[in-house]
Amino acid sequence: MNDVLTTAREQVLARGDGLAEDQLFEVLSLPDEAIPELLELAHEVRMRWCGPEVEVEGIVSLKTGGCPEDCHFCSQSGQFESPVRSVWLDIAELVRAAKETAATGASEFCIVAAVRGPDERLMSQVRDGIAAIQAEVDINVACSLGMLTQPQVDDLQEIGVHRYNHNLEAARSHFPSVVTTHTFEERWETCLMVRDSGMELCCGGLVGMGESLAQRAELAAQLAELTPHEVPLNFLNPRPGTPFGSLPVMESEDALRTIAAFRLAMPRTVLRYAGGREITLGDLGTRDGLLGGINAVIVGNYLTTLGRDVEEDLELLGELRMPIKELSKTL
Repeated sequence: MNDVLTTAREQVLARGDGLAEDQLFEVLSLPDEAIPELLELAHEVRMRWCGPEVEVEGIVSLKTGGCPEDCHFCSQSGQFESPVRSVWLDIAELVRAAKETAATGASEFCIVAAVRGPDERLMSQVRDGIAAIQAEVDINVACSLGMLTQPQVDDLQEIGVHRYNHNLEAARSHFPSVVTTHTFEERWETCLMVRDSGMELCCGGLVGMGESLAQRAELAAQLAELTPHEVPLNFLNPRPGTPFGSLPVMESEDALRTIAAFRLAMPRTVLRYAGGREITLGDLGTRDGLLGGINAVIVGNYLTTLGRDVEEDLELLGELRMPIKELSKTL
């Protein structure tokens, strides 16, 4: 057995202590022939520290496109010649989307807006939307509205937001190559405020953006430092018109090593398949990831890209005998 896997078996599987950054770099550097053993270990860790249930979530964009930030991977930026333009959903559409999400068995419905941070108009629409959803749908409501102030954090917590998503996106050392209109530290500060508010913190990242293996390990370690409840793991789907539009799609072997490394960094965290898994992993790789540390999925489409068919994901979970986590409201 590889030395780092022997260490991980004792440190992570037996004791529940995540791997450190240098150990994660070793995992990400393992040869392809070690991947089956790595995935098996990551799956054992997930089963021991998280259990067999898989959390299912749907997302809908309240405001798509026209964002003032320059995140180089994102077609919602108003600074790039990408095909997405600003769109707002009305409250009735939000409620309908929440009902459709609940019908899949999902326990979480996330409202997303492509903004630097919410202004009062957006906060008002979110308040009205959440109230309407809570009146008609039995589902937890999450939000992803960009960077927040402390009063906005308090407001969202008060109106019953169960979980807030704010991704680090990239490691601190790689961040200036990905975004120039705000800093890593600004994102970090929002994450700390959310975590300390009592809302669950959902904080992940995007891999395949030209980062080194060392920077990929750095991102996993920095996420672990935040102790988020959930980490959505995105793989770059290069979007036309963005600065990263010509980057290659991540190799599936690298993606599987990354999934396992993130699980070994955060043994107790909800590790969610998010954007890009369809083109990076395909059907077989998606199965491998679910048997390699993943214990949550976003079903249906993403914000600007198409996902796998909902029924395909649900059938796969059934085939793998992975029960869908039932709704458990905490607020």
